[in-house]
Amino acid sequence: MSTLSNLKLVATKKPTHMPAIVVRRHKLAKKLWEQIQMAKSQMDGTPFVVTKFKTIKDKETGLRKQIEMPKRLKPWWFQSEQGKVCVSVKYGSWTIELAKGKPSVEVANGAELVKTLETSKSAVEAGELDTQIETASASLRSGFKR
Repeated sequence: MSTLSNLKLVATKKPTHMPAIVVRRHKLAKKLWEQIQMAKSQMDGTPFVVTKFKTIKDKETGLRKQIEMPKRLKPWWFQSEQGKVCVSVKYGSWTIELAKGKPSVEVANGAELVKTLETSKSAVEAGELDTQIETASASLRSGFKR
């Protein structure tokens, strides 16, 4: 018992489910992490591959099996008409407005691009973009209704 007496014991349980906004926050933070890693690897000249599992049906045996394959990643940054590099934050296929009428951030170089993506990720994790995430999520869901 002397070993456990050094620990701070509490009477709480793991929650059975997380609120929807927290799930959406984590989803967007994961996508931002992928964009950060892709930008860093592009600056270093090394490939960055995220893999996913896909279930296919074997034509010879008729059995289903899972194969691991690379996930297609599209960069969220682009070059504007003025020749500047701009980055947008996307939730699904929707671009999130970071401020009213301003969905993109202009950056000077690759290092600033990574810094901007990391700042966006920390803002998402802090809950600063919750209303924009809710709006984008509602818009995406409305596209699936019959």
